[in-house]
Amino acid sequence: MVLQLQICKLPTLTAFRVPMVGTPVRAGYPSPADDFLEDFIDLNKELVKNKATTFYARVVGNSMETDFSEGDVLVVDRSLPLQNKKIAVCFVDGSFTVKKVRLEGNALYLEALNTAFEPIRITEDNQFLIWGIVTYVVKRVW
Repeated sequence: MVLQLQICKLPTLTAFRVPMVGTPVRAGYPSPADDFLEDFIDLNKELVKNKATTFYARVVGNSMETDFSEGDVLVVDRSLPLQNKKIAVCFVDGSFTVKKVRLEGNALYLEALNTAFEPIRITEDNQFLIWGIVTYVVKRVW
C-alpha cells in the first residue's frame, strides 16, 4: 500500500494538558517514590515550536515502516529548512507523501524506509514541493 497522509491544522487556542509523572520514568527498576503525579504537561507546548507553521499529519500506508506505522501522528513544521537525511512531508505530482530526503550532488531522492519501495528521484518533470519537516511522531505502542 502506498503511504498517504491526512493533514490537520494545529488548534491555536487549545491547550492539551495531561498529567505528568513528577520524576523521570526509568527504564530499569521502578522506585516506590515515583507512584504519584506532580504536574501537568501541555503536549502542544512540548511538541510545537512554531504554532503558525506546524501541522499534524496521520500516516496511512506502510512505505515508512519501520519508523512509522499506519495511524501514527506526525508533527510537521513548515518553517524548517530542508536538510539531507531528514524526514519530510512532500507534495509530488499531486499527492502528499512522507519520505527520507537524500541529497546526492545535484540530485534529490525521496526514500521509503520500507525496503519494498524504490527511491523516487525528483526531476524537473515532477511537480514537487517540500511541504514540511517531521519533528516528532506520536505512536501507539500496543
